[in-house]
Amino acid sequence: MLCYPLDSKKSTGSSLSYLSRKGAAALRSRLAALCPEREIFLRSGGQVKFLRISRRVQILAVGALSAALVGWGALTLSMVANSSAIAQERAQLAQKGKSVATAANKVEGYRQSVEDLAEDLEARQNFMDDLYKTHFGAENEATGEQGLVGDEKTAKQDGATAKISMGPEAAPLVKLEQRQRRFAAMLTTAVERRADKAAAAIRSFGLDPDNLARSAARAQGGPFVPWKGDKGAMTGELEQLADALTRMEFLERSLIAIPSGKPTMAPMETSSYGYRRDPFNGHAAFHAGIDFPGRHAQPILSAANGKVSFVGQRQGYGNVVEVEHANGLMTRYAHLSGFAARVGQTVARGDTIGRMGSTGRSTGTHLHFEVRLNGQAINPRRFLEAAQDVLQVQQIAKARFADVGHRG
Repeated sequence: MLCYPLDSKKSTGSSLSYLSRKGAAALRSRLAALCPEREIFLRSGGQVKFLRISRRVQILAVGALSAALVGWGALTLSMVANSSAIAQERAQLAQKGKSVATAANKVEGYRQSVEDLAEDLEARQNFMDDLYKTHFGAENEATGEQGLVGDEKTAKQDGATAKISMGPEAAPLVKLEQRQRRFAAMLTTAVERRADKAAAAIRSFGLDPDNLARSAARAQGGPFVPWKGDKGAMTGELEQLADALTRMEFLERSLIAIPSGKPTMAPMETSSYGYRRDPFNGHAAFHAGIDFPGRHAQPILSAANGKVSFVGQRQGYGNVVEVEHANGLMTRYAHLSGFAARVGQTVARGDTIGRMGSTGRSTGTHLHFEVRLNGQAINPRRFLEAAQDVLQVQQIAKARFADVGHRG
Protein backbone atom coordinates (compact mmCIF):
# COMPACT_ATOMS: atom_id res chain seq x y z
CA MET A 1 0.00 0.00 0.00
CA LEU A 2 1.43 3.41 -0.93
CA CYS A 3 1.20 6.38 1.50
CA TYR A 4 1.57 9.91 0.24
CA PRO A 5 2.52 12.68 2.69
CA LEU A 6 -0.08 15.41 3.19
CA ASP A 7 0.71 19.09 3.15
CA SER A 8 0.72 20.14 6.85
CA LYS A 9 -0.26 23.79 6.17
CA LYS A 10 -3.19 22.82 4.03
CA SER A 11 -4.23 20.29 6.61
CA THR A 12 -4.13 22.87 9.44
CA GLY A 13 -6.06 25.46 7.40
CA SER A 14 -8.71 22.95 6.52
CA SER A 15 -9.09 21.99 10.16
CA LEU A 16 -9.53 25.63 11.27
CA SER A 17 -12.03 26.29 8.49
CA TYR A 18 -13.97 23.25 9.45
CA LEU A 19 -14.05 24.23 13.14
CA SER A 20 -15.08 27.73 12.24
CA ARG A 21 -17.96 26.50 10.14
CA LYS A 22 -19.00 24.11 12.82
CA GLY A 23 -18.97 26.90 15.45
CA ALA A 24 -21.01 29.22 13.24
CA ALA A 25 -23.52 26.46 12.62
CA ALA A 26 -23.81 25.82 16.35
CA LEU A 27 -24.37 29.56 17.03
CA ARG A 28 -27.06 29.72 14.36
CA SER A 29 -28.68 26.69 15.84
CA ARG A 30 -28.78 28.29 19.29
CA LEU A 31 -30.13 31.55 17.95
CA ALA A 32 -32.77 29.66 16.03
CA ALA A 33 -33.73 27.89 19.21
CA LEU A 34 -33.87 31.14 21.19
CA CYS A 35 -35.50 33.23 18.53
CA PRO A 36 -37.89 31.07 16.54
CA GLU A 37 -40.21 32.75 14.12
CA ARG A 38 -43.31 33.93 15.92
CA GLU A 39 -46.81 34.83 14.81
CA ILE A 40 -49.03 37.15 16.78
CA PHE A 41 -52.78 36.92 16.14
CA LEU A 42 -54.85 40.08 16.44
CA ARG A 43 -58.67 40.05 16.50
CA SER A 44 -60.34 43.29 15.50
CA GLY A 45 -63.96 43.80 14.32
CA GLY A 46 -64.58 40.10 13.88
CA GLN A 47 -61.55 39.80 11.72
CA VAL A 48 -58.46 37.94 12.63
CA LYS A 49 -55.11 39.28 11.57
CA PHE A 50 -51.72 37.95 12.41
CA LEU A 51 -48.31 39.54 12.65
CA ARG A 52 -45.27 37.51 11.85
CA ILE A 53 -41.96 38.35 13.59
CA SER A 54 -39.10 36.76 11.85
CA ARG A 55 -35.99 35.41 13.46
CA ARG A 56 -33.89 38.22 11.95
CA VAL A 57 -36.10 40.92 13.38
CA GLN A 58 -35.88 39.35 16.79
CA ILE A 59 -32.07 39.16 16.59
CA LEU A 60 -31.86 42.79 15.50
CA ALA A 61 -34.16 43.83 18.37
CA VAL A 62 -32.04 41.90 20.88
CA GLY A 63 -28.90 43.47 19.44
CA ALA A 64 -30.41 46.96 19.65
CA LEU A 65 -31.49 46.37 23.23
CA SER A 66 -28.05 45.02 24.11
CA ALA A 67 -26.42 48.04 22.50
CA ALA A 68 -28.73 50.35 24.46
CA LEU A 69 -27.87 48.59 27.70
CA VAL A 70 -24.17 48.77 26.93
CA GLY A 71 -24.47 52.49 26.10
CA TRP A 72 -26.42 53.18 29.27
CA GLY A 73 -23.80 51.32 31.31
CA ALA A 74 -21.00 53.22 29.62
CA LEU A 75 -22.79 56.53 30.30
CA THR A 76 -23.31 55.58 33.93
CA LEU A 77 -19.66 54.63 34.30
CA SER A 78 -18.62 57.90 32.66
CA MET A 79 -20.80 59.90 35.05
CA VAL A 80 -19.35 58.02 38.02
CA ALA A 81 -15.83 58.62 36.74
CA ASN A 82 -16.58 62.32 36.22
CA SER A 83 -18.02 62.56 39.72
CA SER A 84 -14.94 60.89 41.15
CA ALA A 85 -12.65 63.24 39.19
CA ILE A 86 -14.60 66.25 40.47
CA ALA A 87 -14.32 64.98 44.04
CA GLN A 88 -10.62 64.44 43.56
CA GLU A 89 -10.17 67.94 42.15
CA ARG A 90 -12.07 69.36 45.08
CA ALA A 91 -9.82 67.44 47.47
CA GLN A 92 -6.79 68.75 45.64
CA LEU A 93 -8.15 72.29 45.83
CA ALA A 94 -8.80 71.85 49.54
CA GLN A 95 -5.26 70.54 50.03
CA LYS A 96 -3.88 73.48 48.08
CA GLY A 97 -5.95 75.79 50.26
CA LYS A 98 -4.46 74.21 53.35
CA SER A 99 -0.97 74.54 51.86
CA VAL A 100 -1.59 78.20 51.13
CA ALA A 101 -2.86 78.74 54.68
CA THR A 102 0.18 76.93 56.08
CA ALA A 103 2.48 79.03 53.93
CA ALA A 104 0.69 82.17 55.10
CA ASN A 105 1.14 81.08 58.72
CA LYS A 106 4.81 80.42 58.08
CA VAL A 107 5.21 83.87 56.53
CA GLU A 108 3.44 85.44 59.49
CA GLY A 109 5.59 83.45 61.89
CA TYR A 110 8.72 84.48 59.98
CA ARG A 111 7.71 88.14 60.17
CA GLN A 112 7.00 87.78 63.88
CA SER A 113 10.41 86.18 64.37
CA VAL A 114 12.05 89.07 62.55
CA GLU A 115 10.17 91.54 64.73
CA ASP A 116 11.11 89.65 67.88
CA LEU A 117 14.77 89.55 66.83
CA ALA A 118 14.68 93.27 66.06
CA GLU A 119 13.24 93.99 69.52
CA ASP A 120 15.89 91.81 71.16
CA LEU A 121 18.66 93.56 69.25
CA GLU A 122 17.28 96.97 70.15
CA ALA A 123 17.07 96.03 73.83
CA ARG A 124 20.60 94.63 73.68
CA GLN A 125 21.86 97.76 71.92
CA ASN A 126 20.26 99.98 74.57
CA PHE A 127 21.81 97.81 77.26
CA MET A 128 25.26 98.15 75.70
CA ASP A 129 24.83 101.90 75.26
CA ASP A 130 23.83 102.32 78.89
CA LEU A 131 26.76 100.21 80.08
CA TYR A 132 29.21 102.12 77.92
CA LYS A 133 27.93 105.57 78.90
CA THR A 134 27.77 104.63 82.57
CA HIS A 135 31.36 103.43 82.74
CA PHE A 136 33.08 105.50 80.03
CA GLY A 137 30.85 108.51 79.52
CA ALA A 138 31.25 108.64 75.73
CA GLU A 139 31.75 106.32 72.81
CA ASN A 140 35.18 105.47 71.37
CA GLU A 141 36.95 106.58 74.54
CA ALA A 142 38.28 103.23 75.68
CA THR A 143 38.51 101.05 72.62
CA GLY A 144 38.55 103.45 69.68
CA GLU A 145 35.77 101.52 67.97
CA GLN A 146 33.53 103.21 65.44
CA GLY A 147 30.33 102.78 67.41
CA LEU A 148 29.11 100.10 69.74
CA VAL A 149 28.72 97.40 67.10
CA GLY A 150 32.32 97.13 65.92
CA ASP A 151 34.05 97.70 62.60
CA GLU A 152 32.37 96.15 59.59
CA LYS A 153 35.66 95.80 57.73
CA THR A 154 36.88 93.34 60.34
CA ALA A 155 33.56 91.49 60.59
CA LYS A 156 33.83 87.74 60.16
CA GLN A 157 31.15 85.09 60.08
CA ASP A 158 30.89 83.40 63.46
CA GLY A 159 28.71 80.70 64.91
CA ALA A 160 26.13 83.02 66.47
CA THR A 161 22.78 81.29 66.68
CA ALA A 162 19.89 83.33 65.28
CA LYS A 163 16.27 82.91 66.23
CA ILE A 164 15.30 82.55 62.58
CA SER A 165 16.80 81.18 59.41
CA MET A 166 18.91 83.49 57.28
CA GLY A 167 16.56 85.36 54.98
CA PRO A 168 16.72 88.60 53.00
CA GLU A 169 14.87 90.55 55.68
CA ALA A 170 16.66 88.98 58.63
CA ALA A 171 20.21 89.02 57.25
CA PRO A 172 21.00 92.62 58.38
CA LEU A 173 19.64 91.90 61.84
CA VAL A 174 21.64 88.71 62.21
CA LYS A 175 24.74 90.52 60.99
CA LEU A 176 24.14 93.27 63.53
CA GLU A 177 23.74 90.66 66.26
CA GLN A 178 27.07 89.10 65.32
CA ARG A 179 28.79 92.50 65.36
CA GLN A 180 27.30 93.24 68.76
CA ARG A 181 28.60 89.95 70.12
CA ARG A 182 32.08 90.59 68.74
CA PHE A 183 32.21 94.12 70.09
CA ALA A 184 30.98 92.96 73.50
CA ALA A 185 33.81 90.40 73.59
CA MET A 186 36.43 93.00 72.54
CA LEU A 187 35.16 95.54 75.06
CA THR A 188 35.16 92.90 77.79
CA THR A 189 38.83 92.19 77.10
CA ALA A 190 39.70 95.90 77.27
CA VAL A 191 37.72 96.35 80.48
CA GLU A 192 39.36 93.33 82.12
CA ARG A 193 42.83 94.69 81.30
CA ARG A 194 41.92 98.04 82.84
CA ALA A 195 40.43 96.36 85.91
CA ASP A 196 43.58 94.25 86.34
CA LYS A 197 45.68 97.44 86.36
CA ALA A 198 43.46 98.93 89.05
CA ALA A 199 43.72 95.72 91.09
CA ALA A 200 47.53 95.77 90.80
CA ALA A 201 47.59 99.41 91.91
CA ILE A 202 45.45 98.57 94.96
CA ARG A 203 47.82 95.72 95.88
CA SER A 204 50.76 98.14 95.70
CA PHE A 205 49.20 100.00 98.64
CA GLY A 206 49.25 96.78 100.66
CA LEU A 207 45.52 96.21 100.29
CA ASP A 208 43.76 93.11 99.00
CA PRO A 209 41.16 93.99 96.32
CA ASP A 210 39.35 90.70 96.91
CA ASN A 211 38.91 91.51 100.60
CA LEU A 212 37.69 94.97 99.67
CA ALA A 213 35.19 93.42 97.27
CA ARG A 214 33.89 91.02 99.90
CA SER A 215 33.53 93.85 102.37
CA ALA A 216 31.71 95.98 99.82
CA ALA A 217 29.42 93.07 98.84
CA ARG A 218 27.95 93.10 102.34
CA ALA A 219 26.90 96.73 101.91
CA GLN A 220 24.29 96.53 99.17
CA GLY A 221 20.61 97.35 98.91
CA GLY A 222 17.92 99.24 97.05
CA PRO A 223 14.42 98.38 95.85
CA PHE A 224 13.87 95.31 93.72
CA VAL A 225 12.99 96.30 90.15
CA PRO A 226 12.44 93.21 87.96
CA TRP A 227 14.14 93.06 84.58
CA LYS A 228 11.47 93.85 81.97
CA GLY A 229 13.44 92.91 78.89
CA ASP A 230 13.61 89.55 77.18
CA LYS A 231 15.88 87.18 79.05
CA GLY A 232 17.39 86.17 75.72
CA ALA A 233 18.57 89.75 75.18
CA MET A 234 21.18 89.17 77.89
CA THR A 235 23.55 86.91 75.98
CA GLY A 236 26.61 85.31 77.50
CA GLU A 237 28.82 88.01 75.97
CA LEU A 238 26.73 90.80 77.50
CA GLU A 239 26.63 89.11 80.90
CA GLN A 240 30.43 88.80 80.85
CA LEU A 241 30.72 92.44 79.81
CA ALA A 242 28.38 93.54 82.60
CA ASP A 243 30.38 91.54 85.16
CA ALA A 244 33.67 92.93 83.86
CA LEU A 245 32.37 96.52 83.96
CA THR A 246 31.05 96.01 87.49
CA ARG A 247 34.44 94.72 88.62
CA MET A 248 36.28 97.58 86.93
CA GLU A 249 33.84 100.08 88.45
CA PHE A 250 34.41 98.76 91.94
CA LEU A 251 38.20 98.53 91.63
CA GLU A 252 38.60 102.01 90.17
CA ARG A 253 36.31 103.56 92.77
CA SER A 254 38.28 101.75 95.45
CA LEU A 255 41.52 103.00 93.94
CA ILE A 256 40.30 106.59 93.89
CA ALA A 257 39.26 106.31 97.54
CA ILE A 258 42.75 105.22 98.64
CA PRO A 259 44.44 108.14 100.41
CA SER A 260 47.48 108.60 98.19
CA GLY A 261 47.69 112.38 98.39
CA LYS A 262 49.95 114.11 100.91
CA PRO A 263 47.98 115.68 103.75
CA THR A 264 50.28 118.68 103.94
CA MET A 265 52.99 120.37 101.94
CA ALA A 266 55.59 119.62 104.61
CA PRO A 267 58.44 117.66 102.95
CA MET A 268 59.71 115.80 106.05
CA GLU A 269 58.35 113.62 108.79
CA THR A 270 59.47 113.82 112.40
CA SER A 271 58.11 110.45 113.53
CA SER A 272 57.22 107.40 111.50
CA TYR A 273 54.68 104.62 111.93
CA GLY A 274 55.34 101.81 114.40
CA TYR A 275 57.67 101.47 117.41
CA ARG A 276 59.15 104.59 119.01
CA ARG A 277 60.05 106.03 122.38
CA ASP A 278 57.32 108.16 123.81
CA PRO A 279 58.44 111.84 123.64
CA PHE A 280 57.01 112.57 127.08
CA ASN A 281 58.08 109.60 129.24
CA GLY A 282 60.63 107.77 127.08
CA HIS A 283 58.87 104.43 127.30
CA ALA A 284 58.37 102.12 124.31
CA ALA A 285 55.17 102.98 122.51
CA PHE A 286 53.30 102.31 119.31
CA HIS A 287 52.86 105.27 116.98
CA ALA A 288 49.75 104.71 114.81
CA GLY A 289 50.57 107.33 112.17
CA ILE A 290 53.17 109.64 110.65
CA ASP A 291 54.00 113.16 111.93
CA PHE A 292 54.60 116.04 109.54
CA PRO A 293 56.20 119.23 110.90
CA GLY A 294 55.21 122.63 109.60
CA ARG A 295 54.21 126.16 110.45
CA HIS A 296 51.22 127.07 112.54
CA ALA A 297 47.91 127.25 110.62
CA GLN A 298 49.44 125.59 107.57
CA PRO A 299 46.61 124.07 105.45
CA ILE A 300 45.81 120.42 106.08
CA LEU A 301 44.55 118.63 102.98
CA SER A 302 42.28 115.60 102.49
CA ALA A 303 44.39 112.71 101.21
CA ALA A 304 41.51 111.28 99.10
CA ASN A 305 37.87 111.75 98.17
CA GLY A 306 35.49 111.04 101.00
CA LYS A 307 33.00 112.37 103.54
CA VAL A 308 33.87 114.09 106.80
CA SER A 309 32.72 111.80 109.62
CA PHE A 310 34.12 113.58 112.70
CA VAL A 311 35.17 117.09 113.63
CA GLY A 312 36.13 117.71 117.26
CA GLN A 313 38.50 116.62 120.02
CA ARG A 314 39.82 113.19 120.93
CA GLN A 315 41.94 112.33 123.94
CA GLY A 316 45.61 112.60 123.15
CA TYR A 317 44.93 113.82 119.61
CA GLY A 318 43.59 117.27 120.37
CA ASN A 319 41.58 118.78 117.55
CA VAL A 320 40.78 116.09 114.99
CA VAL A 321 39.15 115.81 111.58
CA GLU A 322 38.29 112.31 110.31
CA VAL A 323 37.32 111.52 106.73
CA GLU A 324 35.58 108.28 105.72
CA HIS A 325 36.56 106.81 102.37
CA ALA A 326 35.22 103.78 100.54
CA ASN A 327 35.61 100.14 101.62
CA GLY A 328 36.30 100.81 105.31
CA LEU A 329 39.19 103.26 104.82
CA MET A 330 39.42 106.29 107.10
CA THR A 331 42.04 109.04 107.49
CA ARG A 332 42.62 110.97 110.71
CA TYR A 333 44.23 114.44 110.95
CA ALA A 334 45.20 115.38 114.52
CA HIS A 335 46.72 118.20 116.66
CA LEU A 336 44.95 120.81 114.50
CA SER A 337 44.74 124.47 115.40
CA GLY A 338 41.46 124.92 113.55
CA PHE A 339 38.82 123.28 111.38
CA ALA A 340 37.88 123.96 107.74
CA ALA A 341 35.26 121.22 107.30
CA ARG A 342 32.02 120.09 108.92
CA VAL A 343 30.56 116.67 109.59
CA GLY A 344 28.76 115.23 106.55
CA GLN A 345 30.67 117.39 104.10
CA THR A 346 31.91 115.68 100.92
CA VAL A 347 35.53 116.50 100.20
CA ALA A 348 37.85 115.78 97.32
CA ARG A 349 41.51 114.95 97.34
CA GLY A 350 43.49 118.14 98.08
CA ASP A 351 40.61 120.04 99.72
CA THR A 352 41.54 121.97 102.85
CA ILE A 353 39.92 120.46 105.92
CA GLY A 354 41.89 122.07 108.80
CA ARG A 355 44.92 124.02 110.00
CA MET A 356 48.14 122.70 111.47
CA GLY A 357 48.64 123.15 115.17
CA SER A 358 49.88 121.59 118.41
CA THR A 359 46.75 120.69 120.34
CA GLY A 360 46.44 117.59 122.48
CA ARG A 361 49.44 115.51 123.50
CA SER A 362 52.00 117.30 121.31
CA THR A 363 55.50 118.70 121.73
CA GLY A 364 55.23 121.19 118.86
CA THR A 365 53.43 122.27 115.74
CA HIS A 366 52.92 119.31 113.45
CA LEU A 367 50.29 117.08 111.82
CA HIS A 368 49.64 113.57 113.06
CA PHE A 369 48.28 111.61 110.05
CA GLU A 370 46.72 108.17 110.34
CA VAL A 371 45.17 105.69 107.88
CA ARG A 372 42.77 103.09 109.28
CA LEU A 373 41.11 100.11 107.61
CA ASN A 374 37.95 98.91 109.34
CA GLY A 375 39.09 100.70 112.50
CA GLN A 376 42.63 99.24 112.54
CA ALA A 377 45.63 101.49 111.99
CA ILE A 378 47.82 100.62 108.99
CA ASN A 379 51.11 102.11 107.83
CA PRO A 380 50.42 105.35 105.88
CA ARG A 381 53.87 105.28 104.26
CA ARG A 382 52.78 102.89 101.49
CA PHE A 383 50.04 105.36 100.52
CA LEU A 384 52.35 108.41 100.56
CA GLU A 385 55.11 106.73 98.57
CA ALA A 386 53.06 105.22 95.77
CA ALA A 387 54.89 104.69 92.49
CA GLN A 388 54.27 107.08 89.67
CA ASP A 389 52.64 104.45 87.44
CA VAL A 390 50.21 103.59 90.25
CA LEU A 391 49.32 107.25 90.68
CA GLN A 392 48.82 107.50 86.93
CA VAL A 393 46.32 104.63 86.98
CA GLN A 394 44.58 106.34 89.87
CA GLN A 395 44.43 109.64 88.01
CA ILE A 396 43.00 107.97 84.88
CA ALA A 397 40.24 106.40 86.95
CA LYS A 398 39.54 109.70 88.65
CA ALA A 399 39.35 111.50 85.31
CA ARG A 400 36.93 108.88 83.95
CA PHE A 401 34.56 109.24 86.87
CA ALA A 402 34.76 113.01 86.60
CA ASP A 403 33.91 112.83 82.91
CA VAL A 404 30.99 110.46 83.53
CA GLY A 405 29.72 112.75 86.27
CA HIS A 406 29.85 115.78 84.02
CA ARG A 407 27.92 113.98 81.31
CA GLY A 408 25.24 112.97 83.82
